[in-house]
Amino acid sequence: MKANIDSLDKVIRIILAIAFAMLYITKMVEGTLGNILLVVGGVLLLTSIINFCPLYAILGWSSGKEK
Repeated sequence: MKANIDSLDKVIRIILAIAFAMLYITKMVEGTLGNILLVVGGVLLLTSIINFCPLYAILGWSSGKEK
């Protein structure tokens, strides 16, 4: 897997993952929407940790600098 996420994209993904988790933990968002946000936040966190986004790969995008 070639990294396709740059540092700014990584920071944004981590912030969104934390925000989604906090919305769920504080019960501001509950039910199905809360569960969906929690899963999306987990995916965002995982992709930021491994520096690879499968959706970017499928679409041929990259937020990283081209070499």
